[in-house]
Amino acid sequence: MEISIFGLGYVGAVSAGCLAQDGHTVIGVDPYQPKVDLINAGQTPVIEEDIGEIIAAAVKDHRLSATTDVQTAIRNSEISLICVGTPSQANGSLDLKYVRAVCEEIGSALKSKNDFHVVVARSTMLPGSMRAVVIPTLEEYSGKKAGVDFGVCNNPEFLRESTAVYDYYNPPKTVIGETDARAGDLLARLYEHLDAPLIRTSVETAEMVKYTDNVWHALKVGFANEIGNISKALGIDGHEVMNIFCTDTKLNLSPYYMKPGFAFGGSCLPKDVRALTYKARSMDINTPILNAIIPSNQAQVEKGIAMVTDKGSKKVGILGFSFKAGTDDLRESPMVEVIERLIGKGYDLCLYDKNVRIASLVGANKDYILNKIPHISKLMVENIEDVLSRSEVIIIGNGSKEFANISERLNDSQVIVDFVRLGDRLPEQGRYDGICW
Repeated sequence: MEISIFGLGYVGAVSAGCLAQDGHTVIGVDPYQPKVDLINAGQTPVIEEDIGEIIAAAVKDHRLSATTDVQTAIRNSEISLICVGTPSQANGSLDLKYVRAVCEEIGSALKSKNDFHVVVARSTMLPGSMRAVVIPTLEEYSGKKAGVDFGVCNNPEFLRESTAVYDYYNPPKTVIGETDARAGDLLARLYEHLDAPLIRTSVETAEMVKYTDNVWHALKVGFANEIGNISKALGIDGHEVMNIFCTDTKLNLSPYYMKPGFAFGGSCLPKDVRALTYKARSMDINTPILNAIIPSNQAQVEKGIAMVTDKGSKKVGILGFSFKAGTDDLRESPMVEVIERLIGKGYDLCLYDKNVRIASLVGANKDYILNKIPHISKLMVENIEDVLSRSEVIIIGNGSKEFANISERLNDSQVIVDFVRLGDRLPEQGRYDGICW
């Protein structure tokens, strides 16, 4: 394929070299003449392992060249990758002036091109930037319609400095956010030889994935450092602790606990977070990340309560209020707090949880249910139908399978507030409100 790459910095130079090495014809575009001259001389404009040899070989074989001429680059390519910088501004927001400028130039060049062309943003931009900046600018300066006359994709890169070439050929995933299938199909051809999951989604999701990855990496560094600081103060080797922690790929380094939803509860997590942060404070160790866990969790409880009160009805039914489906454990269940707060606000509540009802009769939590929260146990009913017949707002409080098809049993005036996500096929908007989706 014929490819033009706008911006010959770190990402652009590595992408240009690797794509040329894969057999594509690549034109690098940059307004800075010295970078263009370096590429055309077979030299790399960035310091990165292996990229110098790759660029030299690609230029020698006439698969890679560079120019400052945007019109020529667009005319002689079928797909363009935008790899310009998106630096931070003083307030933390992104400066998209380079992205906007490149889109103006590409759009102007597309005006006189009849062939279908795909513009791909590799630059890291906040969700909404493609729709607010990239697409409108391309359309304005080309006089054409995105998704019809030309294609637009977002294709985040996952390259680490010092291992960028290795990462290019061994990516954890390839993500394509597309405005139309034709553009996505063309872009996907660049990566069909890579052994990695290829994920095609919306441009907004692709934008968000990149930030989610990077913020998660930053969080991991900070988390490990805080654990290390506590460990050292206790005379423990923090590296050994984290090495053991990382051997657990079933729970610790896994998709488990990584689904957005309601607050955590139970007998372990709240208690242990409080205990460790208390220990850190007692040794004068600052742990801002660990200290933020409980407040963050509480904020999710507040969000859940607000979702219910915003619906405008006092008749509320709750399906599932143990802290996790398949258990009768109510210790520090965030749903118990929701129930008590709604009772305090004068709501007419109706509760159903099969496991809690059984526990109130014979279970290990019988004493807790009947003596610690008798005001709640008195609101419990025998079956789901009792909840549905008496309630206008239905809260899904845990992921019990018996609630999976509950939306099919509601009348037109009832609305669901879902804290756990009922499934992939969600009910229509207006009668349904998910806490994080």
